[in-house]
Amino acid sequence: MKPLYPLLFEPDLHSVVWGGTRLRPMKGLPADSTPVGESWEVCSLPGNESIISNGPLAGLSLNELSDEVGERLLGHAVVEQYGTRLPLLVKFIDAQSDLSIQVHPDDEMAMRLHGKRGKTEMWYIIDAEPGAAILAGFKERLTPEQYAASVANGTICRYLARHEVKAGDVFHLPAGRVHAICGGILLAEVQQSSDITYRIFDYNRPGIDGLPRELHTELAAEAINYEVLDDYRTHYLDKTDKAVPVIRSPHFNIRVLDINRSFHRNMLKYDSFVISICLHGSCSIVPRIAADRLAPEQVMLTAGHSSLIPAALADYDIIPCSPDTHILETFIDNKNTGLAAIASRFFHLSNR
Repeated sequence: MKPLYPLLFEPDLHSVVWGGTRLRPMKGLPADSTPVGESWEVCSLPGNESIISNGPLAGLSLNELSDEVGERLLGHAVVEQYGTRLPLLVKFIDAQSDLSIQVHPDDEMAMRLHGKRGKTEMWYIIDAEPGAAILAGFKERLTPEQYAASVANGTICRYLARHEVKAGDVFHLPAGRVHAICGGILLAEVQQSSDITYRIFDYNRPGIDGLPRELHTELAAEAINYEVLDDYRTHYLDKTDKAVPVIRSPHFNIRVLDINRSFHRNMLKYDSFVISICLHGSCSIVPRIAADRLAPEQVMLTAGHSSLIPAALADYDIIPCSPDTHILETFIDNKNTGLAAIASRFFHLSNR
């Protein structure tokens, strides 16, 4: 049986036309002038599977490991619902210039048209230049016909709600909500593990290859939710040394941890993996459950990196190694599925 412990992953950087130069230094890599827009932190999408970088499993892909130890890694309820592929994708995004205006389909549409799951996501703003903003949702109601006309004549932006942002702001983006990241923003993104994006408008600019980027106007029209909200931000409490709930959803839960002391996390009741994304500072992750004798006793997590804590080891301490260590935490809440108690017993037995 493969040893389990908190996993770290090899860098996976993606060069895009709108990318900046902050992600390489953020991850402790040599600076480079190539525009890098995304760092795929933890991913199970075919062709982009994360590669484990620490401990005796180093060099193994996340998917190879999950195929072998699925429930111990992901959680019994997660495997029951999603199979042995991690159902979330975590990224850092550095937008030096504006991203395209886009929308994602929900699970029903994505499965019907593409045989895949849809894409709900969230953004946590790490840093933003003064006046930087995101677009999310409509500020006035449009009909599908008005939407199509605004795309055709290039006026779609005037109908979208614009939100100036600062570090710590959060936006939950359910499938169907039109959105775009504008220039000058560094953020963390948690999303369903899906690569389906319908590009609505891209400012008539070419891609890195010099060719116009494909638009998906008709598919987007079907995917869009045209509702108008009074407030599109996600509001949460700002507390130190607490696990502060930020988002609760069927797809993922998000919590923020701003810690200055040793912090115990017993997450076994959720019957899920946990992904800890270090935004500032550094910390050790120390499982309380006895691991295989070959497994590392603890893992050091530094700013700009992420760790996947296996479901079987989701009782652990976070020990900050620098002041004001800031962690973004995501998992799937399965405690009300009726399977969590069975899974918890299984995990304890498997780790004796």
